[in-house]
Amino acid sequence: MAQNTRTVGTPTNVTQKHTKGGIGESTLRPDGTLKVTGEFAYSSDMWHEDMLWGQTLRSTVAHAEIVSIDISEALAMPGVYSVLTYDDLPAEMKNYGLEIQDTPVLANGRVRHHGEPVALVAADHPETARRAAAKIKIDYRELPLVTDEASALAADAPLIHEGRDDHHSGHVPHPNIVHRQPIIRGNVEEARKRADVIVEGEYTFGMQDQAFLGPESGLAVPSEDGGVDLYVATQWLHSDLQQIAPVLGLPPEKVRMTLSGVGGAFGGREDISMQIHACLLALATNKPVKIVYNRFESFFGHVHRHPAKLWYEHGATKDGKITHMKCRIVLDGGAYASASPAVVGNASSLSVGPYVIDDVDIEAIALYTNNPPCGAMRGFGAVQACFAYEAQMDKLAAKLGMDPVEFRQLNAMEMGTIMPTGQVVDSPAPVAELLRRVKARPLPPERQWETAGEGADVRALPGGLSNTTHGEGVVRGVGYAVGIKNVGFSEGFDDYSTARVRLEVINGEPVAMVHTAMAEVGQGGVTVHAQIARTELGVTQVTIHPADTQVGSAGSTSASRQTYMTGGAVKNTCEAVREALLEMGRRKNGSYHPAWAHAELLLEGGKVVTDGGEVLADIADILENEAIDLELEFRHRPTVAFDLKTGQGDGHVQYTFAAHRAVVEVDTELGLVKVVELATAQDVGKALNMLSVVGQIQGGTTQGLGVAVMEEIIVDPKTAKVRNPSFTDYLIPTILDTPTIPVDVLELADPNAPYGLRGLGEAPTLSSTPAVLAAIRNATGLELNKTPIRPEALTGTL
Repeated sequence: MAQNTRTVGTPTNVTQKHTKGGIGESTLRPDGTLKVTGEFAYSSDMWHEDMLWGQTLRSTVAHAEIVSIDISEALAMPGVYSVLTYDDLPAEMKNYGLEIQDTPVLANGRVRHHGEPVALVAADHPETARRAAAKIKIDYRELPLVTDEASALAADAPLIHEGRDDHHSGHVPHPNIVHRQPIIRGNVEEARKRADVIVEGEYTFGMQDQAFLGPESGLAVPSEDGGVDLYVATQWLHSDLQQIAPVLGLPPEKVRMTLSGVGGAFGGREDISMQIHACLLALATNKPVKIVYNRFESFFGHVHRHPAKLWYEHGATKDGKITHMKCRIVLDGGAYASASPAVVGNASSLSVGPYVIDDVDIEAIALYTNNPPCGAMRGFGAVQACFAYEAQMDKLAAKLGMDPVEFRQLNAMEMGTIMPTGQVVDSPAPVAELLRRVKARPLPPERQWETAGEGADVRALPGGLSNTTHGEGVVRGVGYAVGIKNVGFSEGFDDYSTARVRLEVINGEPVAMVHTAMAEVGQGGVTVHAQIARTELGVTQVTIHPADTQVGSAGSTSASRQTYMTGGAVKNTCEAVREALLEMGRRKNGSYHPAWAHAELLLEGGKVVTDGGEVLADIADILENEAIDLELEFRHRPTVAFDLKTGQGDGHVQYTFAAHRAVVEVDTELGLVKVVELATAQDVGKALNMLSVVGQIQGGTTQGLGVAVMEEIIVDPKTAKVRNPSFTDYLIPTILDTPTIPVDVLELADPNAPYGLRGLGEAPTLSSTPAVLAAIRNATGLELNKTPIRPEALTGTL
């Protein structure tokens, strides 16, 4: 059973404290019961009486010229209403993309990766659509493959995108480099001379899938005005809208989007998947069209985490102070840009880790290849870097004969530390304290599989119920890691969120309605928004309006930003509504009590009260038949783009930190690993809902565990085809694989953030992976520079 402890640091300013269900309480999720009972309506559950089913035909090869497409047999099938190819696209704009519009809606004469969309079918039954798609005949002429750095940057390398003119193309040394970000600070060569020990390492990070359980799905309904209503599971409604409308040839106001039930995301829904395809088919047939991917297609329908090759060098003095760091990070972005430029920015700027290192020479690049496209996933470039720099910390500590935790603490950053980009860390950075806490926690008992008077409980052993060992050859290992992650969108991006709040009287009681376009993907934003409204407006009843594009953008549900950004927007708008209500009260009641003019007034329990607790009026009596309805935007403090030559600049809004201690049991004979415990400590600034906080930390920790020991999309290096697009062959942790995850929560307020909070969803994904790897190294004595760890790497049978 998971445990958690809580430490409160600098107090935060909370406007109201007494309304039940406000911030700081562990209120229950409004959708929680429906989800656990199976009654929640996900996007794949949507239905329209006369709807058609859409199917996508995808390329069977990774790089090829399309010589011809024959759709005649598909069109001739009974029940088929439409077959579309690139030539049928209705608008001049035929590409889309988050930042670089390099992704074709349907392949145009060439496919660049395995599984690229080539044609669409709409039919009256999903099986008819599938069979019709299979009848489409495509003649491919295969082209040379680009699969790694060597083939991408060779003098005669095929160009994945010829004639690039995007804003990154002018500063990259090769057209197959999406983006390059160096960071130079200090003098590495001079610092290197001061080092008594130097360690280096080459590390490989595998391609991880988001593995959300709800497949990509949505329903597009054509409207009488020539537009379309799209109900879809996504992470960013307004970004989707900006990409969808141009390729449909429609003004944005004619593409109306509503969020449907989302079955997880983790970055994989930030890009377009089936949205445009469903709209095209709906407009072509003038009928509602539903598309639902099966699991196989889902592996091709969204981006994945970038696989990476990382080279690091660190030096240190004999007393344990790090002198310098050099690194080169190569991310495989696959065939299309997606979020690769921003991932490069994160990987480079956070590659030093949460440590004080004055002299650095850093380079990060993302490549175009014919491998599957990669983009956003929880941790966003910082995960790959953390895996490498934490392995380096253990190497340095070992070479110096120091305790690995004490070595980290000696070099840990703190408030006031200058990052390699020149940015000052201006809020608490309790790196040393987080490490102290995970180390101080008692270790779980050893040999837990031994039970009194009985045989071994194999569930507690490596291999579990496969009954491969009863303890023979099993060795324990303990490992530590700590990481740093940015919060929010960075590098000068105009990051904002919008909230509309309406306060009115319904059945004699004041009720607040909160309307945002925030995508609820499981993070609990709908819970927190209600808590904020109760806190700021002193009401009990709060209604959360469905998320749609009829309100301003809330930005993406990613980058650990939604509670900070859209929560901040809800807070600000509620404050404005409160002030409008108080002004209304002053006009109506000000002559009856001097406190209306001079006292600090609060809203609590449906009433206006003074800071001394005196009740002045009921909110309902002030409002009467009127309503206050406001919509406001919230922006964080500005950031700037990193300099393209030196990497200098205040590029990030906020930093967040987490540490882990992993305890593992390793069967050294068979190479099987049992993670016994993954203890963690994290500073969250202010926990608005502790239950949700702990859940997020444990979930992120589990995803980091997955990529440490089992999760990897296998791409055949000879064909660039995905070899394991199913949950049979792509393994994720189950309840039997997930260990106890004790959570230690610190609350050290960030004075620049709403309520002092700190984005928290991604940080635990960073350090859990290297902590598990460190524990396995501790148990086996092996170097282990690749993740995930497979049995053959532990037994030497590669």
